[in-house]
Amino acid sequence: MVDVILGLQWGDEGKGKVVDYFASKYDVIARFQGGPNAGHTLFVNGKKIVLHQIPSGIFHSDKINLIGNGVVLDPVTLKKECESVIALGVDVTKNLFISERTQLILPTHRALDKASEISKGDEKIGSTLKGIGPAYMDKTGRNGLRVGDILEKNFTTQYIKLRMKHQQLLDTYHFQEDIVKWEEEFFDAIEFLKTLNIVNGEYFINDKIKNGKRVLAEGAQGTMLDVDFGTFPFVTSSNTISAGVCSGLGIAPQKIKEVIGITKAYCTRVGSGPFPTELADSTGDFIRNAGNEFGSTTGRPRRCGWIDLVALQFACMINGVTKIVMTKADVLDSMQELKVCNGYMVNGIKTAMVPFQMNHVEIQPVYQTFDGWNSNITEIGIYEKMPEKMKSYIQYINEFLGISIEYVSNGPGTDQIVSV
Repeated sequence: MVDVILGLQWGDEGKGKVVDYFASKYDVIARFQGGPNAGHTLFVNGKKIVLHQIPSGIFHSDKINLIGNGVVLDPVTLKKECESVIALGVDVTKNLFISERTQLILPTHRALDKASEISKGDEKIGSTLKGIGPAYMDKTGRNGLRVGDILEKNFTTQYIKLRMKHQQLLDTYHFQEDIVKWEEEFFDAIEFLKTLNIVNGEYFINDKIKNGKRVLAEGAQGTMLDVDFGTFPFVTSSNTISAGVCSGLGIAPQKIKEVIGITKAYCTRVGSGPFPTELADSTGDFIRNAGNEFGSTTGRPRRCGWIDLVALQFACMINGVTKIVMTKADVLDSMQELKVCNGYMVNGIKTAMVPFQMNHVEIQPVYQTFDGWNSNITEIGIYEKMPEKMKSYIQYINEFLGISIEYVSNGPGTDQIVSV
């Protein structure tokens, strides 16, 4: 049996904390897509930890953590992360496993990412410059190197061949940056990677399922960044939706049971691209500061706005969401008035559908206004004791979506999640 946790917005919904909260119920936590552009924040013994590559169940010593074939892996980032969690007492040689089909991010992928983004000028898509896009392009172009390749004697030869191909592309961008140091770090990290558990991922995960193990598939980024269904071209390079679990881990669709979607009580986005409910005013500034809305991977200020139920309903539909976790409800504690987007005016016509190309049409959000609950909810551990105005806010969202919010996060701590 496989359950899925994924983001329903533009990422940064708080997936790491939620995965960590639910991890005790599962035997295996598996990442199925994305790469070091992910930033899943956990608090371990009061210390903030941001994971980019390692699944968020790593601090549970009795859980298996799998990096699946749908992920693109930066060995340098992985090595640094492993060193961080080892320093906290985790034995990664016992509970971290990596699929041999996982694609590698090379130094030249990072260079290509940077060169491409610079060349776009004012039309930048907001790449994290981690080499994600070029690595996925090599995957679909059948050029990429995979984790299993590092165990072959001719790996260095394969690397040089691909590097030369990348250099030809870099020359067209007139990219002059010296990446020799990047390569030194890369090959050092490759040697470290060889010491970890490299497995045949699809057989590994299906054997666990066959033997009755409970698997939690952990998504990265968010639904509205999906390469097919997101706000294209301002998207990531992978399938962030529940369908990506099957291709990203090698499991059959009927193995999936629950799809747990995560949304903030409001909405944020990092980087460029459409954002209908964005608040480019003092209210947006207030939410950003109250919610500490700065990218866990990039450090960039997040764009902030009201919750968008049109986009959220779309996300629930294509993912087959069965239950919802609302995070950061406490950020709205001191607000006198709240707004919920329940429709779009697109070129003068009202709709409850996400347009084909958001950035090609004029969208005006249609809002329903609510009174804020204007009280501190961070110390409340029982939903029945939550403010009535907060319950009304949640009830409206439930009715609009036709899917229930079953958990509410009311603070940054892993224990600050209230069952509804």
